[in-house]
Amino acid sequence: MRWSRQTALPPLAGLLLAISAGASPLVAQARATARAQPQAAPYYPGPGDDWEHKAPEQVGMDARLIDEAVAFAKARESQNPRDLALEHEVLFGREPHSEAIGPFKTRGDMTGVIVRKGYIVAEWGEPTRVDMTFSMTKSLLSTTVGLAYDRGLIRDLNHRVQAYVPTDEFASPHNSTITWDHLLRQTSDWEGTLWGKPDWADRPPADGSLLDYVNRKRNAPGTSYKYNDVRVNVLAFAALQVWRRPLPQVLREYVMDPIGASNTWRWHGYDNSWVLLDGQMVQSVSGGGHWGGGMFISARDQARYGLLTLRRGKWKDRQILSEAWVKMALTPTPVQPTYGFMNWFLNTDRKQWPSVPASTFCHLGSGTNMACQLPDYDLVVVARWIERNAMDEFLKRVVAAVRDGKATETR
Repeated sequence: MRWSRQTALPPLAGLLLAISAGASPLVAQARATARAQPQAAPYYPGPGDDWEHKAPEQVGMDARLIDEAVAFAKARESQNPRDLALEHEVLFGREPHSEAIGPFKTRGDMTGVIVRKGYIVAEWGEPTRVDMTFSMTKSLLSTTVGLAYDRGLIRDLNHRVQAYVPTDEFASPHNSTITWDHLLRQTSDWEGTLWGKPDWADRPPADGSLLDYVNRKRNAPGTSYKYNDVRVNVLAFAALQVWRRPLPQVLREYVMDPIGASNTWRWHGYDNSWVLLDGQMVQSVSGGGHWGGGMFISARDQARYGLLTLRRGKWKDRQILSEAWVKMALTPTPVQPTYGFMNWFLNTDRKQWPSVPASTFCHLGSGTNMACQLPDYDLVVVARWIERNAMDEFLKRVVAAVRDGKATETR
């Protein structure tokens, strides 16, 4: 049979011809339907132990390589003392005013949790054990400031803190110029003593005269970076004054309960960090465990917080931290490009962890306590008591286990 232009084509042949020409209404309709198909909602765990586990293959990962990554982490456990009060003496005992003023706890086993697409794909050690996190506390502290910002209690991060906290801590000519942004980025060069610890006593330079360092000229806020726990505690004190309620209560109500964290975490201050606020004695918490205290929390709850920040402050249908806040937290500090807000460590230009994407960011504390987020792969990787110099290789091995390519959507 011969077919002319005027002769109707058989249905199958006509469809094939139309597909090859790319002009079939059916094809256009199919493409439009595919585009209109709603994407599956991202998975979020339920509260407490209601967190679904999946085999690595179910979330596009290689089980053998995951096992190898976990074995590597276990083999690189920190060799520092498990008695963390003793570790404090070893690491900081030579500092002036190094005496402990907050609680310590003997740590548990090397522990970790790997989360892909919201599901737990691996965990080891003691993931529900509550241990110190040291400076990962800073990430939770800065989050309470973010909550205040999102609610208008702090109207602009470039405002001077003195306008919100008119106390002696911000009364000097230098301190009166410090903004919230300076404190969040550790660029304030705040001067003074808080809870019996002078600012100069934290990590003073090993060379040169200590007296010269104490009497040095102060840098203009924003022009220099120094990791300093006294100034971190000043931020905690300032946030307490703004909220007018204990920061652990703020964190629990607006973050930890909404993301389904356990009720086992505790945020400690110091023996002498009590202040009279609105007629009641309230403890100002610390931003780490340098002299004891800080956040005591499980690896599972660390992973929940990591998942919240990976998904840019969103949990299910609720925006717990605003997109604007997360964007600022992930913006490099001009004088320290691998640091955002405390303690959001950034992989700017892949300087921190060369083996993983530049979009990777981690909440870190001594130990090492790491909660790393890899948005390109929809991954949260928590490891506790791992050697700091093993982090890059460990993250590299976890990423190597991904078999379905980079994530196209993490929210």
